[in-house]
Amino acid sequence: MNTPKICFRIILFLLLASCASSKKIKFEDYVFETKTEKQAYITSYDKALKLWEIPYTEENIKTSFGTAHIIMAGPKNGKDLVLLHGMDASSTMWYPNIKALAKNHRIYAIDFLMEPGKSNLTAKPLSREEMVIWYNEIFQHYKLKKFDIVGASRGGWIATLLATQKENNIDKIVLLSPAQTFKFIDKVGKTSNALMLKLFPSEKKFTKTLTTFSTHSEKISPIYKRQFYLANKYAKSNSSMLKMMPFSDNELQSITNPVLVLIGDHDVINSDESLERAQKYLIKSKTKKITDAGHFLSIDQSKIVNNAMVDFLD
Repeated sequence: MNTPKICFRIILFLLLASCASSKKIKFEDYVFETKTEKQAYITSYDKALKLWEIPYTEENIKTSFGTAHIIMAGPKNGKDLVLLHGMDASSTMWYPNIKALAKNHRIYAIDFLMEPGKSNLTAKPLSREEMVIWYNEIFQHYKLKKFDIVGASRGGWIATLLATQKENNIDKIVLLSPAQTFKFIDKVGKTSNALMLKLFPSEKKFTKTLTTFSTHSEKISPIYKRQFYLANKYAKSNSSMLKMMPFSDNELQSITNPVLVLIGDHDVINSDESLERAQKYLIKSKTKKITDAGHFLSIDQSKIVNNAMVDFLD
């Protein structure tokens, strides 16, 4: 492991240790410290969800590890499409993309259990194997067969993990700058802004973080920015990031699904090396670098990304 990788893991370990030691859980919730903070976040979440501007329904289902929150949209007779959001972003992040994706697909946007959102973890932090079990319980609940999946950042890593399982019902896969999937974080120094935001949350650090991850942070809705800021301000960090190791050559080669990998040309998480590894080891891969886009490419260049996703999925 080279020096940048070691530095990143040390910084992340210190971050998680600090968060764990500085917060005292006052009620039974894995992510939030107080009911007041959680309610403030949920209120902001509900406002951001209205940015979807299409009909949707929300549903909570019980699983072995807690409550799963799913947002459904699109035609009921459309092909099933699962959406897995980025770290701390929640399912509301899809507002620039949802109209295009829901035109011909039945959408199932799932809030990750160990992050800010409306899913609620009642068990200990999940292992990789338990993550797979949790998502499969959701897929089985909705009887999803031969469904497509779109994953952004950490959601892309999870989508890849699910696709490496011998028994899965996934058809096509879209990975939007998947984190820690093909390689370790590309520009560790720049991403430290996000870690400092977690340790010492402030509006100033939040703005700086957005400009690091996005080439057009001005495109991000103020309503969504507020929710994303509260996620960083109030939510407890979790150790699942430490379990996100890049996939081996053999694991990637085991994925026989058609896969589209998109990254931004100003991405701090991925680089050309990510695309090269995807091309080499994913049997049915297509890759594309999006011009004038950062890690938040689904917002930075939403029209281009939407067209690429729809063309691939259709």
